[in-house]
Amino acid sequence: MEDCKHVLLGVTGSVAAIKVPELVKTLSELSSIKIQVKVVSTERGLHFFDAAKLPAACHTDAEEWEWKEKGDPVLHIELRKWADLLVIAPLDANTMAKMATGLCDNLLTCVVRAWDPVKPLLYCPAMNTLMWEHSITSKHTAALADLGYIQVHPAIKLLACGDHGIGAMATVDNIVQNVVEHLKHVQ
Repeated sequence: MEDCKHVLLGVTGSVAAIKVPELVKTLSELSSIKIQVKVVSTERGLHFFDAAKLPAACHTDAEEWEWKEKGDPVLHIELRKWADLLVIAPLDANTMAKMATGLCDNLLTCVVRAWDPVKPLLYCPAMNTLMWEHSITSKHTAALADLGYIQVHPAIKLLACGDHGIGAMATVDNIVQNVVEHLKHVQ
């Protein structure tokens, strides 16, 4: 695609991952900007959607270990090179903690650890209200801000667990709006 932007969508183990197909479809069908999407999902993220039904390639941890010998491509590096922007939606509390402390034990967190800091990295937290309000979460979001990562703020609503409060992933429209806005500054 000519003048096409490449968006890498990271997905983690939150029930909000049920919105991944809608998010991929919306990004792929924008009329204002041409976007090609690839998905990187954690194993837990795959629980909430059918990767085979996505209109985009979906990469998983198993593929990271297909490397056989020196000179073979390393998937997390290849994905980093390909992408103009990384958006993690949803970002669960577990992966947020890994990112904030530099852990990289799966394909997605390896992409994050290898991410080029001149490219935008957006993240969309999704967790229970008490998890969001836990004191460690503010430390993690501060660490992510220090790394230059951009938060798309969670929403207040009735959560899948039945609790009402902050912690729901931002709407698909809000996420897409943020992606488009940040892609405007990508060369």
